[in-house]
Amino acid sequence: MIKTAICDDETKTRAYLSALIQAQPYSCEIIEYASADDCLADGCGMDLLFLDIELGRSGSGQDGMALAQKIREQDLAAQPVIIFVTGYDQYVFDAFDVGAFQYLLKPVDEKKFAQVFARAAAQVSARKNAPQKVRTLTLRTGNENKVIPWDSIYYIESSNHKVVLHLKDGEFACYAKIRDLESELQEQFFRIHKGYLVNLSYVCGYSKSEVTLTNEEKLLLSKYKYQDFVKTYLRFLKKGMDL
Repeated sequence: MIKTAICDDETKTRAYLSALIQAQPYSCEIIEYASADDCLADGCGMDLLFLDIELGRSGSGQDGMALAQKIREQDLAAQPVIIFVTGYDQYVFDAFDVGAFQYLLKPVDEKKFAQVFARAAAQVSARKNAPQKVRTLTLRTGNENKVIPWDSIYYIESSNHKVVLHLKDGEFACYAKIRDLESELQEQFFRIHKGYLVNLSYVCGYSKSEVTLTNEEKLLLSKYKYQDFVKTYLRFLKKGMDL
């Protein structure tokens, strides 16, 4: 069963997308929302979300892009696959920033929809059935080894001859070199500044001078690292969408 949500302020569009979903050869539970507020308030644990970008400015006034950002900031066991459905094509690059799976233009072509839905369903299925491999970092402190899951680390900060790991449940400091950790963690972390090694999984936004994390912390982004960071981050998002 694929829990599928449609968030669009147009009744006719929701009905049309619902009909297209029902025509696919998959077992789906379909939930409809007319606003970003309704979708966030429900928290139905959706697997797949069809999301309009130009949502009506009711309630908090959030559009689809803001809603997607809010969803990505949530500490969910499994993030939904997001497919934007919109009448405008100028948001395509913004869609990458929130890890969108696909970008469909209205009016939605039935054949294109079926192709995209099949790929999205395959990703949902693979994610549900894949064994969960927990990657860990082992650090020496005193006479003991401390094992820390990668996903518990927001970022690592270099401080004198120590590193400070900023974790979901606090901080941990030990003697280590940040460049050594950068090499070990390069699949999921990026050195945005000489003093910061950031977990790309928790990046929710960036500018040319700073990176914003899902815990609302903002870290300095070196101007010399900016271009490489953007390329690495977009590759990281695309890799996640292709899993």
